Amino acid sequence: MRILSNRGLRRITLSASNHHHHHHHHHRRSYVSTCRGVLLPSFGGPEVLQLHSNIQVPPLKPNHVLVRARAVSVNPLDTRMRSGYGRSIFEPLLPLILGRDVSGEVAAVGASVRSVKVGQEVFGALHPTALRGTYADYAILSQEEVTSKPDSLTHVEASAIPFAALTAWRALKSTARISEGQRILVVGGGGAVGFAAIQLAVAAGCPVVTTCGSQSIDRMLAAGAEQAVDYVAEDVEMAIKGKFDAVLDTIGGPETERMGINFLKRGGHYMTLQGEAASWADSFGLAIGLPVATALLLKKQILYRYSHGIEYSWTYMRADLEGLIEIRKLCEAGKMKIPVDKTFPITQVKEAHEAKDKKIIQGKVVLELD
Repeated sequence: MRILSNRGLRRITLSASNHHHHHHHHHRRSYVSTCRGVLLPSFGGPEVLQLHSNIQVPPLKPNHVLVRARAVSVNPLDTRMRSGYGRSIFEPLLPLILGRDVSGEVAAVGASVRSVKVGQEVFGALHPTALRGTYADYAILSQEEVTSKPDSLTHVEASAIPFAALTAWRALKSTARISEGQRILVVGGGGAVGFAAIQLAVAAGCPVVTTCGSQSIDRMLAAGAEQAVDYVAEDVEMAIKGKFDAVLDTIGGPETERMGINFLKRGGHYMTLQGEAASWADSFGLAIGLPVATALLLKKQILYRYSHGIEYSWTYMRADLEGLIEIRKLCEAGKMKIPVDKTFPITQVKEAHEAKDKKIIQGKVVLELD
């Protein structure tokens, strides 16, 4: 992704305005060439983020949807990428635009898009490696990555959902293929992915147990968890009885991994969000780091299959239109909601990131675009 210099942008605008007025006006209405957006020119603290008023909006590919963003949420992946996680992959591609989630209106569609129409209110999320993220007035997603916004939710509420819910969906529905009556353990139910997973499991008719901080206990039980264990105050392994068909570990340290695996039935699935691929690549470079990470994953998969008879996987979000549509239906049925703790205008993106970095705000933070 190339972001044009101001000079390059000025040249484009000038050549566009040379067309006679009517044609130019018509062209502008159907398509925007530049917009506001937040650039990440280098890795670091919140202060490295820069709000620009003339970021290029590239031409739409046939399967792309241009979304006029109204709200974009701040994900842990955003703050991690900003501080340099995945640096070996992303450094050569700087500057990039952070942000995975968006809720807004369709401003334009590519030639082959049939699933959404101009003017429609939509929400969706980009995959983890997208370079042109959603922290901009106009976001570009493939038609697989957006669907109608749930009517019952505001743009702010809707923007908090897709990335986290699709991450949980991938683990529980695509990988573990949970079915009614199976027991699910969510390690770290207080985060957005864990909370989405609890709601997905409950909606699927699965008994759910979760570990979380003391401040989240009531929210977990209200969402339908059968048991919520304060992992600080209680001995989790004493408190939780029986075995599980699937464990989603959103914390992913050696300790939670050991515990999660011991809680599984034979044939069960252990899924961790903290796959080491990017961090290994950062430490050792792509050429060594990625193969090392892959080898490590394979080794663990073979080891655990042999020692415990369980399936082990690193899980991450990927686009799944069927999943997104199901998530929308759950939202509209009141069975899926991710509470938003605070909103900031996009102009205060630095303050929003700072609040997440310093853990001043535990829950979801959303940036609003007017």
